Amino acid sequence: MGAMLGSYRRGVQKRTDLRNIAMIAHVDHGKTTLVDAMLRQGGVFSDHGEAVERVMDNTDLEKEKGITILANNAAMHWKAADGTDTKINIVDTPGHADFGGEVERALTMIDGVILLVDSSEGPLPQTRFVLGKAMARGLPVVLVINKIDRPDARVDEVVDEVYELFMDIGADDDQINFPIVYTCARDGYAQMDADGEQGTDMSPLFETLIDTIPPYEYEEDAATQVWVTNLDASPYVGRLAICRVMQGTIKKGQQVAWMQEDGTVTNQKVVTLTATEGIDNVDIDDAGPGELVQISGMESVMIGDTLADPANPIALPTITVDEPTLSMTIGTNTSPLAGKDGDKLTARQIKDRLDKELVGNVSIRVLPTDRPDNFEVQGRGELQLAVLVETMRREGFELTVGKPAVLTKEIDGTLHEPTERLTIDIPEEHVGGITQLLGERKAKMENMANHGDGWVRLEYIVPARALIGFRTGFLTETRGTGLANHVFEGWIPWQGEIRMRNKGSIVADRTGTSTTNAIQNLQERCLFYIPPSVDVYEGMIIGENPRNEDMDVNICKEKKLDNIRTQSSDDTIRITPPKVLSLEGALETIADDECVEVTPENVRLRKVNLDSTTRAREIKRMKNAREAADA
Repeated sequence: MGAMLGSYRRGVQKRTDLRNIAMIAHVDHGKTTLVDAMLRQGGVFSDHGEAVERVMDNTDLEKEKGITILANNAAMHWKAADGTDTKINIVDTPGHADFGGEVERALTMIDGVILLVDSSEGPLPQTRFVLGKAMARGLPVVLVINKIDRPDARVDEVVDEVYELFMDIGADDDQINFPIVYTCARDGYAQMDADGEQGTDMSPLFETLIDTIPPYEYEEDAATQVWVTNLDASPYVGRLAICRVMQGTIKKGQQVAWMQEDGTVTNQKVVTLTATEGIDNVDIDDAGPGELVQISGMESVMIGDTLADPANPIALPTITVDEPTLSMTIGTNTSPLAGKDGDKLTARQIKDRLDKELVGNVSIRVLPTDRPDNFEVQGRGELQLAVLVETMRREGFELTVGKPAVLTKEIDGTLHEPTERLTIDIPEEHVGGITQLLGERKAKMENMANHGDGWVRLEYIVPARALIGFRTGFLTETRGTGLANHVFEGWIPWQGEIRMRNKGSIVADRTGTSTTNAIQNLQERCLFYIPPSVDVYEGMIIGENPRNEDMDVNICKEKKLDNIRTQSSDDTIRITPPKVLSLEGALETIADDECVEVTPENVRLRKVNLDSTTRAREIKRMKNAREAADA
């Protein structure tokens, strides 16, 4: 292995040639850009030809949304001035709390963290979420203040905010005594003094990491223990277990005791053994303590399993994650236009795909419903579930997706619901509108800060269900200028009814094709989601009504022809561009009696019950029931 192993104390050794580090940052604070810069200066791309931008974003969705969804890792070698060569594994954790299952897995693989914070925005809620997880594990931190070249940088204030964040989380004296490095990841330099001479490369960051993050410690001559922390798949060797070697050594071709969560222990052979070098996985013969490896040979291996010495099998703890707080139904596409876009249409195909998702995603649950073609999917948040649906859509599935709903639980005989800590950055002129919007949703203000630059930061504790559909109203109220972020806070007693939607739906009353004439006649009274010449069906939602009631319309109405000749200018029709909803926007918009039809080519809103007569009868029945209850 060529490892530099030095004696430490009785039977305990240090792996001084290796550091495993996680990167913690809020969305868009420069995490992926910083990793790119470190890889370039770590010599990775010299062996791989042309440099690849944003190597840690390895899916189309991650590149499009600019967020990390799956925890990835890369590796580089840093040669210090004294000639020592240290391998640095960097694990890129998701910044969004919805992907907390990835966070918890990533933190089992590392010995310290880089906390990356924007020099203007400061620490934000998702930073707090992941940092809290790291603090609970006692991991040392290196603070990196990024984008120090920004004209609105407020470095000293941001550092003070980070100290306050550490104290809020409950960090001890050792954890709060962290080193600070100042960087411009885009230009590839770091420096130890924010006001000092501009740096030339990333050397200060590398040196600080090696000095601050402790080498991995292991017991001398201990039996082999390898912890399965993630899963992947290869078309050549099948399922891959992504592992950390906790004790001992694992070798290619070795027999290991595969210890599963249910207590089953079977002997299996390590078929392939690879490790990350740069951005690629390379075959290796063996791996020692602290190393991150990929192993094949166990087709049904699961996250949290242990690979141990057959002569002395000792299991490691099972990896646990926070419980889901949100659910929605996913089922087959039952609309009249089903089958036109996708090739995966059946309940069996959907169930198989959801079961496959369960293998690598420990933070979701899939439960049956009273209908065989519908499944309840529970997750950590709206974004996580929307990403799952978007991924399935791109794989050729056609789905019907229900309105997201929060999960509740009984605590001491009282019904409780989840709450979120909401942080908002808005221009001063929008404070009144936003406080009114959140007041209607039973949010409680915790803090309000004005930095004197025209922007105000508001902190709220708000019921999680009140944030379903909040984004649309928030963007409208702030004219698209506001920033809102939230993270799970805890459980509170049920807060009663919250009215979250004050607009009705415009519903097509027949099957056909939308016409310019019909849209022109109605556009002054409503906002449309579709343009002319689009296929529609009865019960399909084609727009929103400013009034709090649904309206059935004939969107297929043609203009009547007559024998009167007119000038061409009289025939000019001006149509307001439609409001095109994304998948996330559609899930936020729908009401309780509505759902979203998702296909590879289209996102359509529709009523759960397409027949207008049946819907009217159901509305009347519910109204009578409410009146009877009030009486």
